[in-house]
Amino acid sequence: MLIATSGRGHVVKHPSKPAIGTMLANLRRGNEHMALERQEEDLEGDWYIQVLYRDNNTYQLEYRDGVPAEHYQTQTVSQEKVLAALIGWATGKTNWRDGFMWNNIGELFTPSA
Repeated sequence: MLIATSGRGHVVKHPSKPAIGTMLANLRRGNEHMALERQEEDLEGDWYIQVLYRDNNTYQLEYRDGVPAEHYQTQTVSQEKVLAALIGWATGKTNWRDGFMWNNIGELFTPSA
């Protein structure tokens, strides 16, 4: 099941493309965020994509593919590119990561030995 959550606590189960677009458009500058999470019984780990609208008018986009080591981040000023990535991720498209320079930030979430 796909679940969309806003930083203000608004939760939408099985969000439509317009609902995702509205949640993104309603983000207020100043570190407000939204997330899309995939929850399935047979899917282990954390699978999500999230966006943070920063004070400097940039969008910080992150996704995690199951485990902390597979956590990536990028930034853009384009709300349109962020929306395309969110919709692409939500609908299972394979090319939604294209057009971004992704950085693996998994070490920030992996306990040090």
